[in-house]
Amino acid sequence: MKLIYDYTFEDLSNYFASQNEQAYRATQLFEWLYKKQITSFFEINNIKKNLLEQINNDFFLTRLEIVSKQQSSDGTVKFLFKLSDGALIESVLMRQSYGNSVCVTTQVGCNMGCAFCASGLTKKVRNLSCGEIVLQVLEVSRHLQERNERLSHIVVMGIGEPFDNYDNLIKFLKIVNHPKGLDIGARHITVSTCGIVSKIIEFSDFPLQVNLAISLHFPNDDLRSKYMKINRAYPLASVIDAVKYYVSKTNRKVTFEYIMLKDVNDQLEHADELAKLVKGINSVINLIPYNETGLGLYRSNEEQVKKFYDRLKKHHLNVTIRKELGHDIDAACGQLRIKRMKECR
Repeated sequence: MKLIYDYTFEDLSNYFASQNEQAYRATQLFEWLYKKQITSFFEINNIKKNLLEQINNDFFLTRLEIVSKQQSSDGTVKFLFKLSDGALIESVLMRQSYGNSVCVTTQVGCNMGCAFCASGLTKKVRNLSCGEIVLQVLEVSRHLQERNERLSHIVVMGIGEPFDNYDNLIKFLKIVNHPKGLDIGARHITVSTCGIVSKIIEFSDFPLQVNLAISLHFPNDDLRSKYMKINRAYPLASVIDAVKYYVSKTNRKVTFEYIMLKDVNDQLEHADELAKLVKGINSVINLIPYNETGLGLYRSNEEQVKKFYDRLKKHHLNVTIRKELGHDIDAACGQLRIKRMKECR
């Protein structure tokens, strides 16, 4: 049997066609899965019994096991989930002024090895299936529904590199955006990448208007190669060229994520380098307060962040400082997972 959440609307349409059933069956099933969020196929009351039995023989429904939940004073909730094979993953619910957003994971572990990120402390074990990514969204959505709230935004920026699991990522995006599915608007979805150049270029052909964020973090190759191994494969010039191609092809703005690390990348000369690097690109630079993870790197103080911000503004760049969420819990990517793995040793 196969996990039903691994199937896009098109996949289910093809399945029903193979069963000599009408195409509208896919609409019915999608609505029951994502609008009503059933936990058994036999809750469906508008599909004939013999077809439900066939669906039940071919597919299975499941839920993620919630190992723990940590809630911050600001309302941020960190979920630690256990998959069917026992692997642990994380998702984060963030309450923003514009709505409720979930940050989802795409891999068990991560091979990117960024020196400032707890996700890379364990190597990639495997990719998540499309359905395993979808299930994270469903669990967080249920958590909100119990409180009469609604999920409005999705960020694909948790454990793992989304573009290293590209095919499952694309299927996930189609499911959560589909009007008969979770119906999350494409412009309310953001995908972040460390900079896999070939996939940035490929993503420019994706028809949905999903937002793209580049985890840039450093303004030159020396620093970026030191703290982000991926830069040795894809130097900054190639990443920037790919971003320019993406912008020219899609006419969409990109976000450059920039973690502020004390005495590493937060000096005014770094701001000048960054300004030169992204000049002329339709973009916003998002300065991110660092959630310290015990890796020997520290957050820039507020005064230095403000100076950095002001210098970028003088270069006439679009700049924001990310609102800090979940600082009083293990909210950094991979932090809670690593903590639990150490406890279980």
